[in-house]
Amino acid sequence: MAHQFTTSYVKDSIDLFRYYKKLGERAMAQCSDGDLFAVIDAESNSIAIIVKHMAGNMRSRWMDFLTTDGEKPDRNRDTEFEDAPKTRKALMELWERGWKYLFDALEPLTEADLGRTITIRTEPHSVMQAINRQVAHYAHHVGQIVFLAKHLTAKTTGKWESLSVPRGQSKQFAADVAAGRKSQR
Repeated sequence: MAHQFTTSYVKDSIDLFRYYKKLGERAMAQCSDGDLFAVIDAESNSIAIIVKHMAGNMRSRWMDFLTTDGEKPDRNRDTEFEDAPKTRKALMELWERGWKYLFDALEPLTEADLGRTITIRTEPHSVMQAINRQVAHYAHHVGQIVFLAKHLTAKTTGKWESLSVPRGQSKQFAADVAAGRKSQR
């Protein structure tokens, strides 16, 4: 995703969410079906469980974003960490559905909406605070997905295609960015 200069918080937030969505997708695409559901130890979640939790959070936070509390009364967070989807297809449908809630809520926002008050678990947040909270939350979980995907894929196949600047290629990457051959993001 090419970096674009902007002074619009809403646009930049949407771009960041799109970046993290794509990063997660690129990581999951390299995983075998089995690795999407693998757990590396008793305290860890599988990629599939992380996706299920993110989708549940996205539904709760972004559905009726400006008009209802971001913690929906029908959300049962604990069940998001149980019974992962059984197939890659079901997992990716859940992933897409969660992100759809987010983008449907953010895309109509204007800069004037940023100071509006919404609630999450009855606590007041400005729209900007709520967006920041979720950028941090989803970046954290996408980082977990990338870590697990890289670990499991490298262990299973011995191959991993870097999602950023590959080791030992920083100078070449910088030269390519300066020459306009690559994006910084």
